[in-house]
Amino acid sequence: MKKQYSFSFDADKCLKCWACELACQQWRGIKPGTVKLRQVTEVTRGSYPNVRRVFLSLSCRHCAKPPCAAACPTGAITKRSEDGIVVVESQKCIGCRTCLEACPFGVPRYAEDGTMQKCDMCLDRLAAGQRPICAETCPTGALFWDTLPEIARRAGLKGANKIASAL
Repeated sequence: MKKQYSFSFDADKCLKCWACELACQQWRGIKPGTVKLRQVTEVTRGSYPNVRRVFLSLSCRHCAKPPCAAACPTGAITKRSEDGIVVVESQKCIGCRTCLEACPFGVPRYAEDGTMQKCDMCLDRLAAGQRPICAETCPTGALFWDTLPEIARRAGLKGANKIASAL
């Protein structure tokens, strides 16, 4: 594989604005209340009186070895060798939902016609030299998209900055 693109998310920077989720739906022309390829979700941590709410922006993880692809009986789900993006060929999907059962993150979603849909990192935007609409729209940079080495580098810098500020 030449590259592996991925998303990273920094909950500390998230404004809880749902811009990433809404931008995805609008870019793809998805009707509100139907499929969400990117979803902002709330997680509550701790126990009373020390309860903390954390918001996460979730979509397909584009796994190194996608269990959804291995489970698909028709070969509708594949991982692109040039960039590691996991894609779905809707015309091959029979709507059996074995990919949903196989996905440890519960990512696959189903359109009104019963076929599986998921984030493809906005392949149309990537082809035009643009970033995925969700990452482009995030006002604080909480949602970041790049190659895995760059994401690892940024994560290392964040960790170093946290250590330095604690000293």
